[in-house]
Amino acid sequence: MATVELRFSAQPEHVRTARLVAAAVARRAGVDEAVLDEVRLAVGEACSRAVGLHRSNDVTTPIRVVLTEEEKTFSIEVGDEVPGAGVAAADAAGVPGARAAAPAEDFDDADGEDEMGLAVIRGLVDDVEVSAGRDGGTIRMTWPVSSADVLS
Repeated sequence: MATVELRFSAQPEHVRTARLVAAAVARRAGVDEAVLDEVRLAVGEACSRAVGLHRSNDVTTPIRVVLTEEEKTFSIEVGDEVPGAGVAAADAAGVPGARAAAPAEDFDDADGEDEMGLAVIRGLVDDVEVSAGRDGGTIRMTWPVSSADVLS
């Protein structure tokens, strides 16, 4: 299992870099060329969402993106460190693997942009898991890889 980890400060200009890295690693992992645009868009949306959450909640820690190549799948996890960020139980409807958010009285979801971002991601990726807790939230997206030999 090969893993690439990317961390960047919560600045919108870094989202493009995360998208480019995700597409390059997905291509190398064997994700179908026809799906690479969806990978780019989903990662861009997840990273933009994390940046927005960090900025609107004054969190200064970096956004974390982990790209993992396994035998039959390629997954990307985008993590933020906003306590309770991600989804409240009502917003989690239809998101496989979602669990209730940790209570956060001062949590700011940037005027509903969080919910919209999750809806876009769900529309782009078939296998999505959203989780949130006291240490932040994570969006895990998974795509199948082709069984053909991948370029080394």
